[in-house]
Amino acid sequence: MGKDQTFDVAGELGALKRYAWSLTRDEHEAEDLVHDTLVRAYEGRASFKADGDLKTWLFSVLHNTFISKIRSRRAYDARIGHVAELADTQVEPEQEARLRLAQIRTAFTALPADQREVLHLVAIEGMAYQEAAATLSIPLGTLMSRLGRARAALRALESADAKVVPLRLVGGSDDER
Repeated sequence: MGKDQTFDVAGELGALKRYAWSLTRDEHEAEDLVHDTLVRAYEGRASFKADGDLKTWLFSVLHNTFISKIRSRRAYDARIGHVAELADTQVEPEQEARLRLAQIRTAFTALPADQREVLHLVAIEGMAYQEAAATLSIPLGTLMSRLGRARAALRALESADAKVVPLRLVGGSDDER
């Protein structure tokens, strides 16, 4: 750039804003586009040729910035669309599972300590019967007996749940179903 030629970007702001608005057709997007253009122009000012037309160069930077934003937005939308396709659109309700887990926890904690210990070692920790018996220092037959009683108690809970009376409608009678 020669000494007599200045890099007068401020003198071109009006034209840049008008062109940006014609591309975006939105005042706020146009302002953002002009801002991004000015940042890019400042960062790339070394590429401006001293004998070049500043307005043409700025319009070119603005146009390229606009095209880059469109491409970036399309790529983003495509990624979001792809993620949306992968995402589950339906999630099973957790309430029933949580309620069931709470019921099992309550039943497990209600077991006598000796049955709870045996059931925990075998069912939760995955120990073999012999290993669990050795851990508790009890004969294998005692372990099997306690385990059988614990399982029977939990099965009794299961069969009691099967006999649960269905909920009644609020504000009406069961006959209206």
